[in-house]
Formats: sequence, C-alpha cells, structure tokens
Amino acid sequence: MFSRKRACSLPVIAVECADRTQSAIKKVALAHTVLMIAPTSFFADYGNHIRIWQEAQALKKRGHRIVIATYHNGDDMPGLEIRRSWDVPWLKRAMVGSSRHKIYLDIALSWRALETALRIRPTIIHAHIHEGALIGAVLKRVLDVPLVFDFQGSLTSEMLDHGFLHKRSPLYHPLWHLERWINTQADALITSSYNAAQLLQRDFAFPPERLHTVADGINTERFRPFDGSAAWQAERLRIRADLGVPEGRRIVVYLGVLAPYQGIDVLMEAARCVLAAQPNTHFLIMGYPGVDRYQALAESLGIADHVTLPGRILFRDAHAYLALGDLAVAPKMSETEGSGKIPNYMAMGLPVVTFDTPVSREYLGDLGIYAALGSAEDLAAKIGQGLEQREWAMRLGQLGRQKAVRDLSSDRSGPEIEAIYAAAVQERRRVARAPAPQDEPERVVER
Repeated sequence: MFSRKRACSLPVIAVECADRTQSAIKKVALAHTVLMIAPTSFFADYGNHIRIWQEAQALKKRGHRIVIATYHNGDDMPGLEIRRSWDVPWLKRAMVGSSRHKIYLDIALSWRALETALRIRPTIIHAHIHEGALIGAVLKRVLDVPLVFDFQGSLTSEMLDHGFLHKRSPLYHPLWHLERWINTQADALITSSYNAAQLLQRDFAFPPERLHTVADGINTERFRPFDGSAAWQAERLRIRADLGVPEGRRIVVYLGVLAPYQGIDVLMEAARCVLAAQPNTHFLIMGYPGVDRYQALAESLGIADHVTLPGRILFRDAHAYLALGDLAVAPKMSETEGSGKIPNYMAMGLPVVTFDTPVSREYLGDLGIYAALGSAEDLAAKIGQGLEQREWAMRLGQLGRQKAVRDLSSDRSGPEIEAIYAAAVQERRRVARAPAPQDEPERVVER
C-alpha cells in the first residue's frame, strides 16, 4: 500500500485556501444558471438547510439564477425556485441525518434533478452532501458542465456518528471508497471549515488546488445582541411567558438538532449537575426531532421543571429566542462536521460553552469556554463557570460578536462562491484539454 500523504498544518491550509479564493475574486464573474442539488427535506430550519438558503440568497443577489432540486417535503422559501422530487405520501416528516428512506428518496431526486437540468441547462451544478455530489457526478457528464461539491462532513464519519454504521461492518470499506470517489468527481470542492479541508487532504488525499473553504455565514443585522429597547424587552417577556420560564432564572440556550451526536444526552447530564449547584438556572433546549425522548430523559433525571423543550423554532424567529439566553451551548460530539449554530451564538453576543474540537476553535479561537470532549462533568463545570463569572463571560460574548461581524457576515459568501465557480470552470476546461492519462495504480490512503 502507498503511504498516507502528509497533511499540511491547519494554519497553512487556511492561508492556501484563502489566498486562492481571494485571487480569484478579483476576476470578473459571469452570471450563471446554477442547479443546486440538495438531498434533504429543504427547508427545515436547521443545519445545512440554513447554509444552502444563505448561499442561494447571496448568489441571487449577485445576479445568478439558482434552481434547487430537493426532496418532496420541506417548506418552500420565498424568492427561491425549488423543484421537488416525486411525492412519497407515507413520509411527510423532515429527514434528519442518515436513514434507509434516503435510498428511494435519492432515486426520486435523481430523476427530478435530471429533468430539471435538461430544462434549464445549468452552467454550474452545485451539489450539497455526498448523495447530491453523486447525482451531480452523473449530470456533469450528461451536460458537460462543472461540478462544485459543497462538502458538509465525511459521509462515513457521519454514518458512524449517527450510529447508522460501524467500522466492523462489511459495508464500511466499500462506502469509504465510494465517498473518496465521489469527492474526486468535483471540479471544485467547498468546505465550511479548514478542519474539514485538512481531513480531506489527510484522509482522502484530495488535491489542494481544487479545495476551497467558505465558512458558515450569518446575518449580523438580524442576529444581534439585545439592545435594551422597550419593544424588544416586551417581546422577550412575551416569549419567556409563552415558554413558561419562571422569572429570575438565568437561561442557558441551545438551538439545533436534538440527537445524541449533537451532545444532547451529555447536555442533559450536565444540566443535572449545574442545577444541583445553581438552581436558579433554566435550560432552553430548542429544536427537533426527539422532543418526547428528551422530555422523558429530563423527567427521569429530575430536572424537567428546569428544562423547556419547545420543539422546532422557525429560522425567521431564531434570533428572538436566542436573545433570551445568558449563555449558549454547542455540545456537538462530531469532530468532522461543521457547527453552524456557533456563528449564530457569536452574532447574538452570547458567551459560548462548547466541546474542545478543531471546528469550535476555528470559529471561536480564544473566545470559547471549552469543555473536554464528551465529558458531562466538565461541560457542567464550564457552564457553571460561565454563569458565575458574569463579567468575564459577557466580555467573551462581546468579543465574539465583534469577530462574527468582522469575519462571518453572510455578505461575503457570494463573491467567494463566484470565485470558486470560476475556478471550477477553469478546471473543467483544463481536464478537457489534457491528454488521456496513462494507466497507473490508484493511490491508496491507509485506513
């Protein structure tokens, strides 16, 4: 077997990706017709849906036509062209994470994506998630157009995180090789973090010249700290009363998917420890699915009267609910996926307690309150520290807000993605001109 390619350090990858993107931004961008392939129940107010929506909005503002091919279910978003796959009457809930249902849903989406592509004749295929990139790999050959892959985490790592796959499974190695092949089909690949770029180079030997990073952005005008105005204070009091949060309690907020890989089980254990020491605390844990499961867990831990699980919060209302918080938590357990909730927290000026992972540090730097990965005891200790040391925590939140405004505004993503489209067009032309490669053994990355 060939030896593993030596990975560059994270700062070096960050500089290389940023330099390539900035140099390409200087070139004049042409208006594109973009087929976005989103193998998910778009729109459903969480995670990668928000990234897809923000990217589509940013590109539309710059004059590009964006058409999104997605599953049959999900909310239609104003101003977006959405083409949905065949209706599946027995499945109306939003699909979150890995599921066997996705096999036939992706087949239906493949047909809709092909039909849409033949109608609109896109100049760019922009695929999200590995299933979308697999569909896109076929369409780029049919239409002879560049494929841009928006990588939102390792396919096999996500399956492991979600408990859908085990490393001992006979399917693991075939799926890993399929993932590697899908990655290589992209003329340009976008990650949401430099940590993911490092993973692609280290574990999949992905060529760095086709690798770009566009961090999750945030609307810092909508997501902003409580300004003390009478109107906003009245809204805060109304929402708090609707949720049934007693007066006088300090609120720890979470907004995202409710699942073990997001660290919600660990968060519940940590909440029990925090409440034993600081009973004037309340945990507002927002999102879905799994509300009933975690309500039952809160009751079994004896903390149900200090935990509120309101379920799905519409993205348009997310800032108003986050504004109730004194401190935010992002206890995601995955070390390979992004964490788009952290920019939201930062823009709100909230101090952030999170597990110590490369992605968390990439967003927060020295401004995070870090707990040892997977430790409920340490997570509880850090939440308690943030609640006790108010001035210190508030200062971290203020500096996080400044960093979000400076580095994470959603306005910057449009020009960056345009530059990546230009790079993908050039790569497609280069491949078309290149002579046919000689047969040689495939490079193997040791697993």
